[in-house]
Amino acid sequence: MKLINLIRISASLMAVILLLGCSVKSSPELGAFASCLTEKGAEMYGTYWCSHCQAQKEMFESSFSKINYIECTVDVQKCKEAGVTGYPTWKFKDGSVLGGVQDFTVLAKKTGCSLS
Repeated sequence: MKLINLIRISASLMAVILLLGCSVKSSPELGAFASCLTEKGAEMYGTYWCSHCQAQKEMFESSFSKINYIECTVDVQKCKEAGVTGYPTWKFKDGSVLGGVQDFTVLAKKTGCSLS
């Protein structure tokens, strides 16, 4: 009987740990940073199948929803007009372009947004 209770308790604890580890999270600072990037005119172009795009999205956690993201499999014309040839591509208000996964420090420097 004690063994069964121990197994039940262990299983419950493992389920809680898994649920907490898989929960979508985002710090307020990260959300403010993502909003600032969009306000400053930064755009990220990518595709759903691009592993580098997925890595960039994961860096922002749930705050990625605040990024001005253009899905190039859906908005093909906009991506062509923007001259996107690789993914991810970041475009900025000043007309500059950066290809590949970008660190927050690079994005902050390009836009003047701070991650504090």
